[in-house]
Amino acid sequence: MTQIIRSLDEIALNYDVLFCDLWGCLHNGVAAFPAAVAALQGFRAQGGRVVLLTNAPRPQQYVAAQLDRMGVPRDAWDAIVSSGDAAQDAMFAGAVGRRVWAIAQPKDEGFFTDIPEEWRDAPPITRVPLDEAEGIVCCGLFDDLTEVPEDYRARLMLARERGLKLLCANPDVVVDLGEQRLYCAGALAELYEDLGGTSLYFGKPHPPIYDLARRRLGLDDKARILAIGDGIATDIAGAAGEGLDALFITGGLAFDQFGPDVENPDPARLAEWLALRSQDPAYSIGRLR
Repeated sequence: MTQIIRSLDEIALNYDVLFCDLWGCLHNGVAAFPAAVAALQGFRAQGGRVVLLTNAPRPQQYVAAQLDRMGVPRDAWDAIVSSGDAAQDAMFAGAVGRRVWAIAQPKDEGFFTDIPEEWRDAPPITRVPLDEAEGIVCCGLFDDLTEVPEDYRARLMLARERGLKLLCANPDVVVDLGEQRLYCAGALAELYEDLGGTSLYFGKPHPPIYDLARRRLGLDDKARILAIGDGIATDIAGAAGEGLDALFITGGLAFDQFGPDVENPDPARLAEWLALRSQDPAYSIGRLR
């Protein structure tokens, strides 16, 4: 059964590295959580290292710039590894062809134009209309403030009939922007699979993003890693698949499931909720602190 803790300090000395999620753990899409920032700074001050492991569909430098704008200090982390990094690598390798229908917003432009050094000599990726595409690259809905996945059903059915594969740059299904819940690329990828199409995933809970994180930090099999996140199907399931201990942030996406006090989840409700999802993270905490 998961152990509910009050602060990261209680278990910090048991680990060398944190793989920490961003949205719902370190910030809410609008502002950083000061207690979470302090917890990561404290872990690093004791000699630990922190990888911010995020399903953001953008290369890591754009994630870093966003954190800078939110006021997250650079001394709270050592490296950033994004779903965008892993998915971009697959796109330039030609995983869904070189002529792609891109479902993305202007903020995702760098995913297509900021070409990693190792792919500078590869044939270019060209964005084309759906009826000319060899595959689909999905970074998110065109307008996640107003659209829902069902708005894409007809276009995805057409893509399925043409046998196109969909590269999903963000496996998250939903995310909370302040008080508003928005759909992510993972919601479209799931709908495409429900329609009989093929979706390819590179962020949490799938192995490529964890492999990339280990390489970026030069970690070997002896590194004691703790995964932190609020996504039961991404952060926690991904940690389990990698054989890593996990710290579940109950005050994130599922904040309304564990009683009236977000900072102090009810043990019975939490145990039942986790059992229904066949997950058993080593630790749980209301919010990262």
